[in-house]
Amino acid sequence: MGAMRRARALLTALALGLALAGCGSVSEEYDIAGIDELDIPTPSPDPADFVAEIDNPWLPYAVGNAWVYDVTVGITDSTMTVEVTEDTRTIAGVVTTAVDTTYATADTPGTVRDYYAQDRQGNVWWFGSEGSWEAGVDGAQAGLAMPADPRLGDGWRRAYLEGVVETKVTVEEVDGDTLVLRSETPLVPGEVVQEVYAAGVGLERTFNVEGAPRSSVLASGP
Repeated sequence: MGAMRRARALLTALALGLALAGCGSVSEEYDIAGIDELDIPTPSPDPADFVAEIDNPWLPYAVGNAWVYDVTVGITDSTMTVEVTEDTRTIAGVVTTAVDTTYATADTPGTVRDYYAQDRQGNVWWFGSEGSWEAGVDGAQAGLAMPADPRLGDGWRRAYLEGVVETKVTVEEVDGDTLVLRSETPLVPGEVVQEVYAAGVGLERTFNVEGAPRSSVLASGP
């Protein structure tokens, strides 16, 4: 499995089923705990359900915000930068915000551009990754990057396109201003990633609790 796919699994660009009012028909299923209980959100989101800005406190993708991470892969250190750009793209009828993640690691050099949008309830959805998949194309479905109100035990898919993006997430801890998620994907068997978020800051660190040793720690943020 490619190294870039493993890197995407660390993020929430990061790589990100929840339903919302008016956007599919699975909103009731959000109350079901567990990683596999939630269906993929919807293949056809309603553009009227989305707003222009992303201000979710756990994933504050406001234009101009940027984060720099110190990344350790095995015994190799490098950096990773996440920047919310001014660029937008309409995907599946929804105007999305482009977020660039630049990897300086030896195994994953270069920049990945992902697309996100926030619904009226405050949930942030992941609509695609440039050059990899796009919601509404070839069966790809937008998934949840971050809920507005994460609850202990909730589970969802960040997105879905068979063989391309199949990341599943569960909430392991919600304690005041701290949120801990567990993410894994069958595309990288044996790897389980813990993601720690701070309200108002976003992703603070990731750590492979299973699989090859890899971590990222926030060095600077908005």
